[in-house]
Amino acid sequence: MADKVILISPRGFCAGVERAIATVEEALKAFGSPVYVKHEIVHNKVVVDALRAKGAVFVEELSEVPGGSVCIFSAHGIAPSVREEAKARKLTTIDATCPLVTKIHIEVGRFARQGMEIIYIGHRGHPEAVGVMGIRPDITQIIETAEEVPNLSVKDPEKLVYLTQTTMSVSECSEAIKALKGRFPRISAPPSSDICYATTNRQAAISSAAKECDLILVVGSKNSSNSNRLVDTARSLGVEAHLIDTVADIMPSWLEGKRAVGISAGASAPESVVQDVARHFMRDGAQLSNMELVKEDMRFTMPHELHEISRNMKR
Repeated sequence: MADKVILISPRGFCAGVERAIATVEEALKAFGSPVYVKHEIVHNKVVVDALRAKGAVFVEELSEVPGGSVCIFSAHGIAPSVREEAKARKLTTIDATCPLVTKIHIEVGRFARQGMEIIYIGHRGHPEAVGVMGIRPDITQIIETAEEVPNLSVKDPEKLVYLTQTTMSVSECSEAIKALKGRFPRISAPPSSDICYATTNRQAAISSAAKECDLILVVGSKNSSNSNRLVDTARSLGVEAHLIDTVADIMPSWLEGKRAVGISAGASAPESVVQDVARHFMRDGAQLSNMELVKEDMRFTMPHELHEISRNMKR
């Protein structure tokens, strides 16, 4: 068993995730259960199971939502067609899309009006990518890695811009952007980085902690893009790393010969699980220490629909 446990910070909930979870909880208070949520509100099993126990119902298709019901859009964002379908079915909708994802949606619209083609760096099939690609699929192409750049075909290399998924690996994105600039020297960049501050901070913290760890455990679910990128970051630096939903997922074989274990968490993973993992090691005598790269103080306001509901209820 490890002699030392290092809690790596920043870790865990980002501002967008806190906002999304609070949105579901406030909607349940306002409307009672059930409240329907399009897709998992965030990609974390512990969080989703807890909200499900309170009365949230998670669906993949709006056809699963009874007409006239309350439906929340997840933090990952949606395509315009989903919004139109919800309106047609007379659903009361609350949009919990992370503001940093909304930023990308706005960028797609603006660049489209300027007559630009868009290369989107993201993971095919991920809800965030599906939402972005659904805005203007006629002018948007998706790539996941630099290796796909030679296969791109564009109408006008002079009118081209790239955007990125918020939860992409910083290093992967850098390679893809480098390849894009190599092939299309006049390609434009977004006004500011699309990669989420929390994604960047957590990957940087893992990179810093990797120098002192024999093993890094990342609390997060398998369908969480940003959590998987943390594991990838550690492994790219030669440190063994594993993704766990709860302490029960830790395999004894991982700990053989390990003296220092780092613990981090994806942006959708609760701190309670991190503390469970830390106590697991401390019960066997491991010393606990903290490594904080940077403090985070980002906060987002709640969806405007919730403010409207609150005002109406007070009348």
